[in-house]
Amino acid sequence: MPKQTVAALDPAGKSVLVRVDFNVPQDDSGAITDDRRIRMALPTIRSIVDRGGKAILMSHLGRPAGKGFEAEFSLAPVAARLGELLGKPVTLASDTGGADSAAKAKVLPAGGVLVLENVRFNKGEKKGDDAAYVAGLAALADAYVNDAFGTCHRTEASMHAVPVAMKQQGKPAVSGFLVEKEIRYLADAIGAPKRPFVAILGGKKVSDKIAVIENLLSICDHVLIGGAMAYTFSLARGGKTGKSLVEADKVALATELLAQGKGKLVLPVDTHCADDFSGTANKKIVPAGEIPDGFEGLDIGPETARRYAEIIRSAGTVVWNGPMGVFEMPPFDAGTKAVADAVADATNAGAVTIIGGGDSAAAVEQLGYADRVSHVSTGGGASLEMLEGKAFETVAVLDDA
Repeated sequence: MPKQTVAALDPAGKSVLVRVDFNVPQDDSGAITDDRRIRMALPTIRSIVDRGGKAILMSHLGRPAGKGFEAEFSLAPVAARLGELLGKPVTLASDTGGADSAAKAKVLPAGGVLVLENVRFNKGEKKGDDAAYVAGLAALADAYVNDAFGTCHRTEASMHAVPVAMKQQGKPAVSGFLVEKEIRYLADAIGAPKRPFVAILGGKKVSDKIAVIENLLSICDHVLIGGAMAYTFSLARGGKTGKSLVEADKVALATELLAQGKGKLVLPVDTHCADDFSGTANKKIVPAGEIPDGFEGLDIGPETARRYAEIIRSAGTVVWNGPMGVFEMPPFDAGTKAVADAVADATNAGAVTIIGGGDSAAAVEQLGYADRVSHVSTGGGASLEMLEGKAFETVAVLDDA
């Protein structure tokens, strides 16, 4: 059922608590290396502050222990970058729903922005049932907005218990523009795809994507397999995989999927392999299933890339999750680049093309294709669970449109 969005709120003079996903990558010095997740939240934040509201933002960053402040996981760099993007001061609270948050929220002016410190510094965030922690957050604002798609598959306190508590107090709980857009794209792709519907799945492990493969085989016209998971399928067909990354304990499962996906599941026909995990190693292009001893597969081969590109360019809907090889290391980025180019061509021809977050999102960003597809998801795990056909409790709790 469609949910109300931030556009339905009248934020003038009110405080709005927004759960965002500012879990951005950083280098060793703490500098943000990719601010896309911050930029994607700007429309929701601006909708609040430009209409006279007060935006109070909360997010996680990294994996702190939940035992209090840890400098390396502080949201201070995020708050600073957000201020630059908004062109206005952004205040940082030293806690999440505690005394400092309450004090700074109380004096926040209309149009002001306050960032709370990392929610995962609190053990109550992961537990989801710490009444004092939830109450502290719920008391900060007059309305709740979920704009953290990357965390929608997790029922952590700031994602679920807080909006539940606020709704019990008669406060609205709605989706942000990013969450609305993510769900619309992914739900429409699964529920009413423009055909042919092509899914591209890469990554390391078949076991990570069993449910996704099974669900997509029931609704797609073609499911193209790349990445290291292809070698487990190759092993299941009796092929030689050299020292490639394989899941020997998943061969029976791969065999079942091959039978289930007959006519739809498309596997590589050749492999780009090397005798070392290095761009300067000895390299070979070999037929799929004929990787020699001492070599490991690091990318789909050129004939596979050509065949995949042909299927993709004729698609009406494309969903892509996972690179075709080691895209960070030339020349093993060739397969991922060929697929990205074909997805861009399909977009230009009128197809709906969705990049499902995680490494595939990083790949299209790095290769320069992010602006040439319909949508790049901000949530790897969340987009995968949507592709499995799962519903999110964190979205179900929001007010219906």
